[in-house]
Amino acid sequence: MEVFKKYYWNILTKNYVNFSGRATRKQYWLFVLFNIIVFVVLAILLSFLGNTGNVLYSLCNLAVLLPSLAIAVRRLHDINFSGWWFLLALLPFLGGLILLVLMLLPSTPGANRFDK
Repeated sequence: MEVFKKYYWNILTKNYVNFSGRATRKQYWLFVLFNIIVFVVLAILLSFLGNTGNVLYSLCNLAVLLPSLAIAVRRLHDINFSGWWFLLALLPFLGGLILLVLMLLPSTPGANRFDK
């Protein structure tokens, strides 16, 4: 439960739209993992509500959109890339593949240009 609070809940509440600074590989991937788990459970629970469940699911997705974008930008900062590199996601297939590789890279050791 402590891991969930540290790597998911605190990002959603305290770093909601913080695009500055850095996020380690562990922070990013645990956030993604918890996001997947939460939304799979939510999809299962809301599937019994029909159209109301679809609306609630969409609203939850919308609520997590900015924190997900913010942590992705901070992850790119951690490997010394500008957050604008996230626009690669707009390229079909290849952009997502390049971003996946970038998100898997180890952190830049020491300080970089994105440290506070």
